[in-house]
Amino acid sequence: MDKYEQVIELAKRRGFLWNSFELYGGTAGFYDYGPLGSTLKRRIENIWRQFYVVREGFMEIETPTIGIEDIFVASGHVGGFSDPLCECEQCGEAFRADHLIEDYVAVADALTNEEVDEMISKYDICCPECKGKLGKAKEFNLMFETSIGPGNGKPGYLRPETAQGIFIDFQRLARYYREKLPFGVTQIGKSYRNEISPRQGVIRLREFTQAEAEIFIHPQEKTHPEITAVENDLIILYSDKAQERGELEEMTIREAIDNNIIAHEFLAYHIALTNRFLKRIGISPDKLRFRQHKKDEMAHYAIDCWDGEIKTSRFGWIETVGIADRTDYDLNAHTKMSKNELAVYIEYDEPKMVKKFAVKPDMGKLGPLFRKKAKDVAEALKQLGPEELEKDDDIKVVVKGEEVSVPKDVVSAEEMEEKISGETVVPHVIEPSYGIDRIFYTLLEHAYETEMAPTAEEEKEEERILLKFKSEIAPIQVAVLPLMKNSDELVNKGRQIVSNLKDMGLMVAYDDSGTIGRRYRRNDEIGTPYSVTIDYDTLEDDTVTIRERDTMKQVRTHVSDLEGNLEKLISGNMVFEEAGSPL
Repeated sequence: MDKYEQVIELAKRRGFLWNSFELYGGTAGFYDYGPLGSTLKRRIENIWRQFYVVREGFMEIETPTIGIEDIFVASGHVGGFSDPLCECEQCGEAFRADHLIEDYVAVADALTNEEVDEMISKYDICCPECKGKLGKAKEFNLMFETSIGPGNGKPGYLRPETAQGIFIDFQRLARYYREKLPFGVTQIGKSYRNEISPRQGVIRLREFTQAEAEIFIHPQEKTHPEITAVENDLIILYSDKAQERGELEEMTIREAIDNNIIAHEFLAYHIALTNRFLKRIGISPDKLRFRQHKKDEMAHYAIDCWDGEIKTSRFGWIETVGIADRTDYDLNAHTKMSKNELAVYIEYDEPKMVKKFAVKPDMGKLGPLFRKKAKDVAEALKQLGPEELEKDDDIKVVVKGEEVSVPKDVVSAEEMEEKISGETVVPHVIEPSYGIDRIFYTLLEHAYETEMAPTAEEEKEEERILLKFKSEIAPIQVAVLPLMKNSDELVNKGRQIVSNLKDMGLMVAYDDSGTIGRRYRRNDEIGTPYSVTIDYDTLEDDTVTIRERDTMKQVRTHVSDLEGNLEKLISGNMVFEEAGSPL
């Protein structure tokens, strides 16, 4: 088995991950999180909240996972959220067409369908399942379509990202933040994409969890007030130019800004924050990089975009976080579709005197000429600049799709000076978007280790599997193990310790089944950092043994000190040797 298979086997056997719908044969693209997996996932999400909700102050909202069609027409998902699909003409199996040619071209997803077809023909690529002939590539929309209400109902879609719910709530959110930029909003929840061929476990799911922050900033003010707190952080970058050279670059955040590698401070700050988060939860620093989107893959609305990529044993570097400057694209798109202005009014510190060109239609003349259209014509005229009014011919304006000719004598214009107290601004959006399921898997893989360890007989060794989770991320933080389960005194003492530790808010497992060595191994496998053993000495002097998972070292401590020592160990405020007397 390769490492991926080892991790998934352990994950299924120990209650981290299970294939969904196993009772009925299962369906690709769906996974259940078991008791330990669900707990580990919540820990990842809660540390994310510590970073973004608590530390950054970006309050969390929750919006529906189903949206009406208008939302996704405005966002571009109905018209352009698709992947190229290629079907085998012999067995009928469907594939991501661009995935079939990844070994032959650097950026397969940047090619048109016609170019994909040419590559399949050039390299004689066949169906991976039956070696049959592949059909032409065609676009397949990835959204799950549904109907809202009875009968034919109202068309709707399962959301493909959590972000649109935040954009839709922009007006109320701006009022909540008193229309002061910048402000941020977060959301953690399910998103859905009807993937063509999800064959990579939890790396590519049809239902997945996103944790996203949308930070609304002034378009002309992209410096960050807290940049000094992260500017010396070392980070591994794979910029557009570095990709051409095929080499990674390690530099500080400040160097990346000063060398114009990252577009601006605000984006750089959130790349640094992503780097800190992923390292804190246990992603190996040497398997973490930030890759810049190349010019031919950059979204048309983005100024700059970076992917936090994590290296895996089977799939190589995979995207787990996207950090982008989405400009004002989303707010403008929803403004156009909804006919509601999504902007904030920013007051100046001091009022400004500005020159303004004002067009003044003569409604007394426009009314008889255009009747019911007069108001619309007047509004169109007010949008004109001086160059349109200086022409000798009649003025041309477009009203509801129709070009209208307006005589010059019904319009006057003048340049005036006006005191301005503020301006209406459509904010730009900085978006760190985290794929929690992918992070979950990479965390499992990076924590997974095997080693030879002595057995109870000492002179023999056996393979030990362990998950080297950090203490704060481990689903079970302490295991309490009475040496013998048929001793009421040991069992009662163990139960009391369990109760006390749970009162502290720790996740505690009580295990009295099998030999003490087998119990240690079971807890090593699920990543429990500390085990507390109650033995007959406990009944004499009220001391217990604490065992550390990674080193298997043990110390002896008094029960009265146990809770405090474990709390310090788990929070990282105590080294293990200080937790008691060595054994």
